[in-house]
Amino acid sequence: MTELTHTDDMGKARMVDVSGKSITSREARATGCISMQLATLQLIRANGLSKGDVLAVARTAGIMAAKRTSELVPLCHQIPLADVQIDFSFDDALPGIRATSMAKTAAQTGVEMEAIVGLSVSLITIYDMAKGVDKGMRIGEISLAEKRGGKSGTWVRDGD
Repeated sequence: MTELTHTDDMGKARMVDVSGKSITSREARATGCISMQLATLQLIRANGLSKGDVLAVARTAGIMAAKRTSELVPLCHQIPLADVQIDFSFDDALPGIRATSMAKTAAQTGVEMEAIVGLSVSLITIYDMAKGVDKGMRIGEISLAEKRGGKSGTWVRDGD
């Protein structure tokens, strides 16, 4: 198993020094979902909530959060994001909404955390906007689906 990179020889937390790494194109994709009552899903689909267009606001919140990841996760590097996308799909079988985020950069370190943070905040925003009609919504299955670029190359989660 690989050693943890965010600890020094004494086991103390530290930021990883990436100054010797090359700038390369990197991309990451994360997935997750929010389950809810079918009636809530139908309201969101019909844009029938009084707070407005739930998915537009959630997408914007996710993009904004991805851009602020280094302020939220203490040991993350501040990196220039070239692109962030948040996409949603309705899933009547859940019932709920499945979300995918994608983040891209050309930097010395990856964008996995930016993809995960953007995805998480987009789902939290859906909860916030719909909690007035369904406080029992559940956010889950948040995980990295794939990453490309950098020294370790491509990684894809099994089953995706």
